[in-house]
Amino acid sequence: MILKYLNGNQRNFENRLRLILRSRKFIQKDVSKSVKNIINSVKKEGDKSLIKFEKKFSNIKIKNNRLKFTNKEIGLISKKIDQRLKKSIDTAYSRIKRFHLKQKPNPYMLKDKYKNELIYKYSPISSVGIYVPGGIASYPSTVLMNCIPAIVAGVKNIFLTTPALGKNVNPAIIYAAKKCGVKQIYKVGGAHSIAALAYGTKSFTKVDKIVGPGNAYVAAAKKEVFGEVGIDMIAGPSEVSIIADKNSNPRWIASDMIAQAEHDIFAQSILISNDLNLIKEVNFCILKQLKEIPKRVIASKSLKNYGLAIYAKKIKTILKIVNEIAPEHLEINFKNYRSILKGVENAGSIFLGKYSPEAIGDYLAGPNHVLPTSGTAKFSSGLSVNDFLKRHSVIKITKTGIERLGASVINLAQHEDLDGHANSIKIRLNEEK
Repeated sequence: MILKYLNGNQRNFENRLRLILRSRKFIQKDVSKSVKNIINSVKKEGDKSLIKFEKKFSNIKIKNNRLKFTNKEIGLISKKIDQRLKKSIDTAYSRIKRFHLKQKPNPYMLKDKYKNELIYKYSPISSVGIYVPGGIASYPSTVLMNCIPAIVAGVKNIFLTTPALGKNVNPAIIYAAKKCGVKQIYKVGGAHSIAALAYGTKSFTKVDKIVGPGNAYVAAAKKEVFGEVGIDMIAGPSEVSIIADKNSNPRWIASDMIAQAEHDIFAQSILISNDLNLIKEVNFCILKQLKEIPKRVIASKSLKNYGLAIYAKKIKTILKIVNEIAPEHLEINFKNYRSILKGVENAGSIFLGKYSPEAIGDYLAGPNHVLPTSGTAKFSSGLSVNDFLKRHSVIKITKTGIERLGASVINLAQHEDLDGHANSIKIRLNEEK
């Protein structure tokens, strides 16, 4: 068996599961010290530092120091895209945008009996920086999933950065960025590009928020610059949990677990089932299918080191396990999947039934694929239009309103020893008599 087997019916199971999940959170080395040095260098030396780090980390020896794509370059590179891929990106763009348009909230006003007006309104963030990886993971879907909710929110200035200095860039990324109306595309990756977006350089425009996935250095850099700018989340390696029963197709389940595992050697695929035979069959199918995929080495390491098969007899136990894992992606491949859905409290994105593999959510189902990982679905959600909106409360108090409510404010302020607060009410009440 390639998957580690756990018996979810045993007494000490929960503690064992927590230990396994917790250990995965600390697998990647601490790079915070290196990242701080990189950020400080970019703050001091700007573009010079960006060029130095990009050439160092990408092993570039050419003298090209132009950090931005020109409009001519963008046009030429975009035309190189395969026409079938172009059509697929167009389809994905349309579906993702249509779904996210439904997320845009409406302002509202509450008028109380004293005719006070209490308003809640929204305005878009002014500028956003999108990070798109360019190494092992070079995905046009990342461009769409990060840009489209910003577009729907009304963000006017969208900037994108991807490692491309002195090397070929994926035409699909450039085409997707052009389609999304990205204002500027930079040729830089890594922690140094996050610093450039956060603080600005001669070439880079400073933004208000940074979103997008990346390696440990990118994640650490986003964490470091938070406060100077907003960020979407600190995302870890990708993951899927699949609930399956005797009616599930073991070949399909195995393919979904491999699909997640090929992302990263630290990705995690978990099978939870009430059928031991299915667990055995899925393991067999995984071993067989791994031989057929190009990224078999990555997927094999992921499944061997972090893959789990959990046997649990009762639905109640299965739901308890799922809510403890709080997976980024959850597939419910049970016959009665809708009844199980009611008990799911912690999950980033949920896929129902045998024809809803997680892969379709990665590309064009419509909902966002930027999701909380490593158990953070217990308290956070996937990227949405709301992440690109600021919320404002607007308060208009009438003369009658302050006369009727003022005494309560004075009492509360004096209780908290904030006499200045109390006086700002008293002075209006006294002078209006």
